Parts: sequence; C-alpha cells; structure tokens
Amino acid sequence: MKMKRVCLIVLDSLGIGNAPDAKAYGDEGANTLKSIMGAHPDLPNLTDLGLYNAARLPEAIEDPLGCYGRMTEASAGKDTTTGHWEMAGLPVPTAFPVFPDGFPQELIDRFEEEVGLGVIGNVAASGTEIIERLGDEHIRTGKLIVYTSADSVFQIAAHEAIVPPAELWHICRMARRMLVGEYGVGRVIARPFIGNPGSFERTGNRRDFSLDPTGKTMLDLIKDAGKDVIGVGKIEDIFNHRGLTQSNHASGNEACIDAMVDYLKQDRWRGLVFANLVDGDMMYGHRRDADGYARMLEAFDRRLPEIMRLLGEDAMLIITADHGCDPGYRGTDHTREQVPVLAYSLGALEGVDLGERKSFADVSATILEALGIKEKLTGTSFFSQIID
Repeated sequence: MKMKRVCLIVLDSLGIGNAPDAKAYGDEGANTLKSIMGAHPDLPNLTDLGLYNAARLPEAIEDPLGCYGRMTEASAGKDTTTGHWEMAGLPVPTAFPVFPDGFPQELIDRFEEEVGLGVIGNVAASGTEIIERLGDEHIRTGKLIVYTSADSVFQIAAHEAIVPPAELWHICRMARRMLVGEYGVGRVIARPFIGNPGSFERTGNRRDFSLDPTGKTMLDLIKDAGKDVIGVGKIEDIFNHRGLTQSNHASGNEACIDAMVDYLKQDRWRGLVFANLVDGDMMYGHRRDADGYARMLEAFDRRLPEIMRLLGEDAMLIITADHGCDPGYRGTDHTREQVPVLAYSLGALEGVDLGERKSFADVSATILEALGIKEKLTGTSFFSQIID
C-alpha cells in the first residue's frame, strides 16, 4: 500500500528529554515536555496518538491510536536548520559555527560598509530583551541591532518605522551572501518590531535566510518525481526555497494550521505538505513560559481531529519536532533532546511502538517509501512496521 499524500508537522522545539549526548551540550536533564506537564495541559488527541508513550511519561495509555517512537539526532548541533535538514534526509556532521561572544569586529565592519548602516549590540542575547535594551538607541540613531544566541544565527532587529520589513529582508540577504566559510551561520534572521520604548513587540514579518542545503533532501526527490512539495510556515526559509513546488509563509501556529487544512481540503495535489509550527519555540520555549507552551499545545490538540478527518484512507500524518527548548531549564536557548515521532493513517496499524530511532532521517526514509519513491537517502524507514 502506498500513500498519495503525507502531512508532516514539526512542533518546533517539543523535545522529550534524554538525548544520549546532552551532557556534551550542557543540557543534561533538560526535558521540554516534562516541564510543560507542570502546567497540566489537556491533550486528549495527542495522548491518543501516543505522545506520552513516546515520551515515557506516566500519562501514557495502553492502546494508542497512533504509532509512536522517539528519535535521536545524529547531526551535530541543536538548531532549527540542522533538525529539519536531518529529518529531510540530510544529516549535518559538523555543527554550524556559533559566536557566543559576538561576531568578530572585522566582520561587523564589513557588514556596516556593505549595508551603509551602523550596528549596535553584537552580543549573544534574548531577542525580546535586546530590543527593549537597545530599541530606543536604534530609533534615535537608525543603527541596526545585531545579535546572536547559542544557536548558529546572525539576527538583525529593526523597528518597522525605521527600516521597513522589505528593506530589512534585503539587508539580511546581503548578510547571507557575506556569511560563508568560517562565518557560515545556519541562519540569518530578520527580526522586525514595532511599538514604543517599554512596549516593543516583534511582528509576524520575521524571515529566515538559510544556507542552501549541502546535498539532496527528500524535498528534491519528491519534486523530481513529479509530485507536489508544499511548505507551510518557515519551511521555505529553512530549505532556502529549494525542493518546493509551492509555499505559504503563514505566520503563527493558527495561520499555519489553517493553511494545512486548506491544502488537505484540496484533492488535486499529490505528495507532501510540510509545516513548521514555530510558536512553541519562539513564543514560549525561549521565553521560558511553560504555561503558555501548554496552552499552545492545547490549541494544536483541538485542531488535530480536523486534520485527521481530512486525511482519507490514502494519506499519512507524521508529527515530530526538531530539537528541545525546555521552559523549565536554565538559560533561554535550545536544548539537546530526543524528539517524539507520531504516525497515523486510516490504513495503518494502531499502537505500534517504533522504538528508539537513531536519526531524524528515519522520517524522510518513511515518507519516501510511503510515496513510492525508489531513490533513497540516509535513514531507516518505519513504513513497513505500521502498514499492514
């Protein structure tokens, strides 16, 4: 049995703890889902799909409707690009460079000369904290706020009244061309904001500018096979627009879910719809807001039956994550964790324990087999385990 359509949803940052090498990343003991459980989320549909079984939490049930397992990242790093590339069949053996003390001054000097604007900041910082601290100076001087984090990112924040989003995106593209080789960060991120000192607010005009994938991904193989590859949310940014046949750069979880539902209602496409739901990471994980994270998961859980009803008998749903961002852990950065993998289809067996998967790439191997694509990438498919 082959599938006509696959819906892949990434719950950005929903780690489930216990990465074998977490200690090497300074993340020993981090567990995003366990921390969220302290806010007592009501997740009946994710429970039925086997989320707690995958996470080995006491809330696990005896007979899940879905198939469930946990995956360990084979790549070096714990960022968005690395996690998504690996689940698309392209592991990243060498971590992207990070700059915990800010970027070298000679690089900042070149950037200022290239874009014709000055820079303030150039430190590792929380995005909300740095715009509150430097936003007023940015408005007075017109200088760009540049900052980074524990992830491999070059972030540029600017008030939309000072640097309109389209101009900021252009500046980020210029930075992306500069940031190669030893400075080849995984992403350049535009961080527009609005408001006044003391009440600045980031907007939905964020854009990520990633490196071009260094090899083939499942997106390329599915597209080359003449099928549809539809990105929702920041998927187009993560893969630098490669391998997609269409995209909806929806902002926020609800808009992304609406876009997925609209695509699932359309019968004419065949292939993959690939969505990133970023709110857990951006709005709650980095801000260490376990209660907000729990409420976000509840909102997603309420939409799950709608998605599942639209699958039909020849489609499969896979839900996973790309890394952790434990709201109960120290700091404000991503955490190196295992992630859940949940699979559901009307044509699949129920309650299959997919066990410990050695790579996120098992997702791509499964999707390629499900869609009947013979060319292989890395990873081990679990499709034959769940289809009778």
